[in-house]
Amino acid sequence: MYPSAKRLDDFRISLIREMTRLAIKHKAINMAQGLPDFPSPPELIQAACQAMEQGHNQYTNTWGIPELRQAISTNLQNLYDLYYDPEEQITVTCGVSEGIVLAMLSLVNPGDEVIVIEPFHDNYLPAINFAQAKPVCVRLEPPFYQLDPERLRAAFSDKTKAIIVNTPHNPTGRVFTKEELNYIANLCREFNVVAVTDEIYDRITFDEHQHIPLATLDGMFEQTITISGMSKSFSITGWRIGYVCAPANLSAAIRTLHDFTTICAPAPFQYAAVTALGLPESFFKTQKEAYTIRRDRIVKILEKYQFIVQPPQGAYYIMSDFSQYSSHADDYKFAKYLVEEVGIAVVPGSSFYSTPELGRNTVRWSFPKKMETFDAVEQRLHRRTVTSDQ
Repeated sequence: MYPSAKRLDDFRISLIREMTRLAIKHKAINMAQGLPDFPSPPELIQAACQAMEQGHNQYTNTWGIPELRQAISTNLQNLYDLYYDPEEQITVTCGVSEGIVLAMLSLVNPGDEVIVIEPFHDNYLPAINFAQAKPVCVRLEPPFYQLDPERLRAAFSDKTKAIIVNTPHNPTGRVFTKEELNYIANLCREFNVVAVTDEIYDRITFDEHQHIPLATLDGMFEQTITISGMSKSFSITGWRIGYVCAPANLSAAIRTLHDFTTICAPAPFQYAAVTALGLPESFFKTQKEAYTIRRDRIVKILEKYQFIVQPPQGAYYIMSDFSQYSSHADDYKFAKYLVEEVGIAVVPGSSFYSTPELGRNTVRWSFPKKMETFDAVEQRLHRRTVTSDQ
C-alpha cells in the first residue's frame, strides 16, 4: 500500500462535516454544520430550473458568465461603493472554500507566513498548508472576541505575505469594527502584506452592527483579495457559487489556477445567482429580522440551560462555554455526549484553534434553523440535562 502525500500528515477531514455524519447516524438535530433546514427562496429554485430547461448545462466561461460577474460588480458598488471590473477582476468559484485555496496558491510562496485570526474556519490552515506556507495565529480573547492590536502587531514580520480576515466572523459571530479593520489595514500597508478577506456573511448582521469591506479602507484596494459567495445569504449552500475579487495582476493568477482545478462553477446555478443578486432590499430586511429572531431564540435556550454565551453580532453561529455543565469533560467528549445521548450535534470548539486547549471548554452551535427545530432542541435539553459527571 502506498502512503499518502506528506503534506496531509497533520490534517484530517473536516470535523464540521464529521459531526453532520454523526447527526445522521444518531438521528440527532444538526446544529453543527452551517446549513439551513428551511427552503431556499422559491425565486431562485425557479430560476435554476429555468436555466436548466433553457440548456445552460454545459461549461461556462472559466471565470463565470458575464451576467453574474456584472451582477457581483454592481452589487458591491451599490452596497459599499467598491468597484471591481467584471471583465478582469472578478472570478466566480466553487464556493468561498475554493476561493481561499486559490488566493493562497496564487499569492504565497513556500516558507512565507500567513496570519490567521483564531478561532478560524477549518479550511484556512489546509489552504496555507497546500501553499507550503506557515500559519501565524492571532487569538481573539473570549468572551467578547475583540482583536488585540498589540498581539496583532507582534504577528507581523518581514516574512508575512498575507493575512486572512473573516468578518462577520465564523465561529464567534463578531463583526469587526472600523477601528479593528484599520489596525489590520495599517499593518498591511506598513509590512506590504495582502489581506485575504472572507466576507460570506456580509448581509447577515444584527442590531447596529454593519459590515465594512477591508478593501474600502484607504490604500487597501490594491492589497486586498475580497472573497464572498451566495451560499449563506440565499440559503443555497449546496450550489457552490462563490467569487473572488482582486486587482488585475492577482486576478489573472487566480483565474489560471481556477481554470486548472474546477474549470467553472455549476452553470445553471450561475444563472440563478444573477436572480439572487437582483432580489429587492426588502428580501434582506426580512431575512435580517428572521435571523435576529433565531439568534435571540438560541441565546435564550442556551442561557436557560446554563451555557455561557455572548450574543453574536453577525453570521449565524454562536460559541458556548459548557464549563458550568461539566468541568471534567473536554469538548470532544461533550460533543459526543450531546450527539449520542441528547440527540443534538454541535462542533467541538478546539477544532477552530491551532492550539486545541484554547477551545476545550467550548462548542459551536449553528442556528439557520426553523422554529420547530429550536423547539426540538429545547425539548431534548430539557429531557436529558447534561450533568457534571458527563
